[in-house]
Amino acid sequence: MNILLSNDDGYLAPGIRVLFETLQKQVQFKELVMLAPDRNRSAASNSLTLLEPLRIQNQSTSDDPHANCRIFSVNGTPTDCVHLGINGALDFQPDIVISGINDGANMGDDVLYSGTVAAATEGRFLGKPSIAVSLCGDQHFETAAHVLIKFLSQLPPISADTIININVPDIPLTELQGIKITRLGKRHCSEPVVKQTDPRGKPIYWIGPAGDAADAGEGTDFHAVEQGYASITPLKIDLSHYEMMETLQQWAHTNP
Repeated sequence: MNILLSNDDGYLAPGIRVLFETLQKQVQFKELVMLAPDRNRSAASNSLTLLEPLRIQNQSTSDDPHANCRIFSVNGTPTDCVHLGINGALDFQPDIVISGINDGANMGDDVLYSGTVAAATEGRFLGKPSIAVSLCGDQHFETAAHVLIKFLSQLPPISADTIININVPDIPLTELQGIKITRLGKRHCSEPVVKQTDPRGKPIYWIGPAGDAADAGEGTDFHAVEQGYASITPLKIDLSHYEMMETLQQWAHTNP
């Protein structure tokens, strides 16, 4: 198995480093390539860089004992990284795309903004099984790595239109209650923007924090993580509102 590893926090982020080191110890892969942004690109969603060239920098060290493990950075988005990694920028073709470990949850509505999920989405768009993994905090990355390795060790069949989204509570592995298969919950609207003033007296704005969980009942990713379980949610990127189609068809017939 050849693995393409990416994220949205950048190639120096602790989450991707822990995952890279954990994967190095596994025997089920032939080649492991990290291709990640050169800086934090959180909330980049599925954006591609089209108006400036992309540059890949080799960040591998000469004393790395694993010759089949390489690290590269890209001056672009998570989607750029996966697009380059699959479409011929390297002498490498992955069998699977893994994005993470993100330092923060990607549950509910988060998946629409998440660069972590976007990297996995691009992998799926380009025909590769893809997994996004996030830690709901920034401490116990080894717990999230353990859940991912367990999932990879007995990888179930993943349909061609599915992205696997994993969220893991930020607790020691000994406290993890298990794994639950979940659906996406929903958040309340985000908090208001934060208005400040720059040194020249001009107004500046910061995007406010994400809203609290609104739909967080049993069966949701929010509920599973709150109860100490890792959440695995299969995602399907089809935004068609099928239930609304009949109503619009009737409208179209009466308004030719």
